[in-house]
Amino acid sequence: MKKFLLFIFLLSNVMIFSQATSSEWLTYFEKSGFKSTPDYNETIAYFQKLADNSEFAELETFGISPQDRELKYLIVNSQKNFNASEIKKSNQPVVLINNGIHSGEIEGKDASMLMLREILITGEKKNLIDNLTVLVVPIFSVDAHERRSKYNRINQNGPEEMGWRTTAQNLNLNRDWMKADAPEMQAMLNLVNKWNPDFIIDSHTTDGADYQYTLTYSVEKFDNIYNKTADWLKNKFISYFENGVEKTGYLVFPYINLKNWRSSLDEGIIDWAASPRFSTGYFALRNRPSLLIETHMLKPYKDRVFSTKAAFETVLKLVNENSDELVNLNKEADEETIKSFAVEKKYLPVSFNNTDNYSLINFKGYKYHLEDSEISGGKKLVYSHDPAEFKIKYYNDVIATDSVKLPTAYIIPQEWSRIIDIIKLHGIKFETFNNDTSLNVTVYKFYNAKFDSNSYEGRQHVSFDYNEEKKIVKVSSGDVLIKTAQPNLRVIAGLLEPKSGDSFVQWGFLNGVFERKEYFENYVMENIAEEMLKNDPELKKEFEQKLKDDDFRNSPEARLNFFYVRSPYYDRKLNLYPIFRLE
Repeated sequence: MKKFLLFIFLLSNVMIFSQATSSEWLTYFEKSGFKSTPDYNETIAYFQKLADNSEFAELETFGISPQDRELKYLIVNSQKNFNASEIKKSNQPVVLINNGIHSGEIEGKDASMLMLREILITGEKKNLIDNLTVLVVPIFSVDAHERRSKYNRINQNGPEEMGWRTTAQNLNLNRDWMKADAPEMQAMLNLVNKWNPDFIIDSHTTDGADYQYTLTYSVEKFDNIYNKTADWLKNKFISYFENGVEKTGYLVFPYINLKNWRSSLDEGIIDWAASPRFSTGYFALRNRPSLLIETHMLKPYKDRVFSTKAAFETVLKLVNENSDELVNLNKEADEETIKSFAVEKKYLPVSFNNTDNYSLINFKGYKYHLEDSEISGGKKLVYSHDPAEFKIKYYNDVIATDSVKLPTAYIIPQEWSRIIDIIKLHGIKFETFNNDTSLNVTVYKFYNAKFDSNSYEGRQHVSFDYNEEKKIVKVSSGDVLIKTAQPNLRVIAGLLEPKSGDSFVQWGFLNGVFERKEYFENYVMENIAEEMLKNDPELKKEFEQKLKDDDFRNSPEARLNFFYVRSPYYDRKLNLYPIFRLE
């Protein structure tokens, strides 16, 4: 009798679930035969309906786009607690799922709807939120999402219409995590500061080679992240994740980054430490593990959505089972980062590269060949539909190529307010000076500055060399002091150390310091130079030595400039980095 009643109970649940999914709770994606994705309004309406029909979810706004669309996120918590500070006090991990940072790559949005329905409405996967809080951003780049077309992704197999790669201001949000030019990114950083998530998932679709894998992924596991977090990802997360997704029937492989994008697999693939302009590289600087999902562009949209759903659920299951461990690991990462680089003054790696070392790995691809192209005049790559396994080179030996020893603090003069505003956006703590004072600091002086010929992400990059020198500088009331002994220490170094690839100065925030604003008239400089030679024997010797150089001797401008830069009239702030290191 008990078995019969249990059977009836289970059957009724199946019938209820079947009824729900056959009508009211079917997603646009399902109704389209798994070929289409809903527009912004339909998407937000579905997420609102989830919140309205579940006591475990709440939909909130975290920003407004340049085209006046709301940026939304759904908070899911089994205790009906939607308060960020209370949840962090409870020691419960927070998982952030970010969808549509490139809104042509939108599987994560549809996968989130399916997963959330099973957590919040049918309840069959409610256990996924037992020991954690989930934040789901349905669409991050909302304006780009509405620039819908069948032709936005030339390399991609569906959905029938998709969004665009960049925002309405033509900015790529997944190059903007550090510089934060886009209003959408500024809103996202405020959301990240509010919740300080413990694990982050960023959902994408690839470009690149053809192969059998439906889903590829990447995690940060080199010296750009806390070493024990890297170990946890390598030794615990990867195998759990791959097994969990493959159990659902989808092949998984690390992200396939061709060593030569213009070639085939013959030259191999590379692993890398992501720059912090990208999501995973950024969260590595914040001492947090993250996962990049890249479904394969040529697989059917249905398979890409369901493999993404499997990836989301596998991560939630892992975090649920290891919630205390993850929270404690992140806390330790914050504390040890301060201890190692602010207290013990160890060198902090700031740039990375691959060595020539590689291993041979098995790769499930398709047979291919190269043939002459009448169109391009070169060789064209032709894939067959015949599965094949290859041994390919995998360059995954990544080392630090440069590092820096951090000061006790950085000083930013108040006139550089745009930089200070971005410092705030990253949740970096700072103080302001209340009085004018003089301090002994280290300053950087640039030389050999070279500007890129083209803009990139709306900015003109600059490269340079620099020297260090100690000097006493005047610090004014209102100037900003940033102490390095704080959890976001790696972000501070990434923004303020010029040699960091995503520093303010390399992104072009400080291009004015490289510009000369005062010049001399030759006839005026002639007289001043004569006086300088007459009064300074050492200067005369130096000048005579320079005259042995033919180029210098034959250039009147260079000869007069020799004296100008040594005169009291020369601009001492030219090429001077205006952010000082307090040692």
